[in-house]
Amino acid sequence: MTTHVPVRYTRTAMALHWLLALAILGAFALGLYVADLTPSPERGQLITWHKWAGITILALSGLRLLWRLTHRPPADAPMPAWQLRSAQAMHLALYVLFFAVPLVGWAYSSAAGHPIVWFGVLPLPDFVPVDKALAHDLKELHEVLAWALVVIAAVHIVAALKHQFIDRDGLIDRMRPGRG
Repeated sequence: MTTHVPVRYTRTAMALHWLLALAILGAFALGLYVADLTPSPERGQLITWHKWAGITILALSGLRLLWRLTHRPPADAPMPAWQLRSAQAMHLALYVLFFAVPLVGWAYSSAAGHPIVWFGVLPLPDFVPVDKALAHDLKELHEVLAWALVVIAAVHIVAALKHQFIDRDGLIDRMRPGRG
């Protein structure tokens, strides 16, 4: 009996990949923008939207991980062993950060005493007590993890472009919608 190994990711995997990429980019850009604003009602609204984006990213990450665990990915592309190990490590780091960044942000919001009500409808539980010192540390950790996510994602993009334009191995087509 042979096991079918797909050549490309499923449409659902592609949709989750690109939706998560856009959501992370948007949440990161919004977080950078809001960080430099003076306190105002508009800043408060933007922070709320940033929190909603973070919780949405957390939910999408859960869906993406569940999909990945239940659907076989394409076979590894032919490449040197060190590149394959690097790609696997990068993907693991991305998945960890997909969860760590929003969870630490949520913890920061809880510690700061600012509950999250997702889309103004679903109140989320505070999972750490209000503690201003802890909030300060969690805010810094959230920022460091967010930057780590962006840097690793940038390396991921550069590696994909290297495969597309230097190696010309078609690797990028596995995740490109509307191809094949």
